Amino acid sequence: MTSQEKLNVRTSEGLHICVGLDTDINKIPEHLKKYDNPVFEFNKIIIESTQQTAAAFKINFAFYERDGIEGLRNLEKTIKLIPDNVLIIGDSKRGDIGNTSQMYAESMFKHFNLDASTLNPYMGIDSISPFLEYENKINFILALTSNKSSFDFEKQKLEDGSFLYQKVIKKVNEWNSKNNCGIVFGATNSQELNENMNLINKLFVLLPGVGAQGGSLEDVVKAFKSIDSKNYIINVSRALLYADASINFGEIANSVLNDYNKKVAALTL
Repeated sequence: MTSQEKLNVRTSEGLHICVGLDTDINKIPEHLKKYDNPVFEFNKIIIESTQQTAAAFKINFAFYERDGIEGLRNLEKTIKLIPDNVLIIGDSKRGDIGNTSQMYAESMFKHFNLDASTLNPYMGIDSISPFLEYENKINFILALTSNKSSFDFEKQKLEDGSFLYQKVIKKVNEWNSKNNCGIVFGATNSQELNENMNLINKLFVLLPGVGAQGGSLEDVVKAFKSIDSKNYIINVSRALLYADASINFGEIANSVLNDYNKKVAALTL
């Protein structure tokens, strides 16, 4: 099954919530810290509790790389826990050029065997093209992010009156000849999302920022409903992972996920 098929199956079932595995050892329940590998035990319970109704899992590499080789082992072990029919996004925001970009792509798609990547397009197509050679994968390219300092570059106005992030989206559409491109669009930018739905068109869209960062689930769902598109997944990390610290935290996480799914379903009626 290709990455595109994995995502399409889930979204066609009305599943649009991506579980972000930004696992922080300082935030996981205390009772897990008696284990030799508390991060892995935490991930195992979260994945087993949410895999049936998650649209995807997004693994933020930084939370594993910080622990060196042991963290990378946890990364590999966590990937193996996720069922083959569920999209796995490697969130590392790569953006180098030449052989370096090629090696990053091989790491992501050959070594870790992930379904999707996140990429930074600042250096242009040279930093993206090695990833696009993998036709059965999806590459989510940063367009307009949810952080406050996105104004520094992404919202700079160009000579033609458009914004830099809009130029990025137009380029991603040009690069999408193999239907393996998507964009990252922060859910905190609801006005810009609504204004650019026609530009986003048929691209896959990964939307961080709902929950702790203040993005509106309702605004996101309504925006995609307006163009009759299901090609979106909404990332939820902290609001789901750390909803509860008791021994039942996995059940609570699943309950939070199902609440999000119910809200999405109600908004798409």
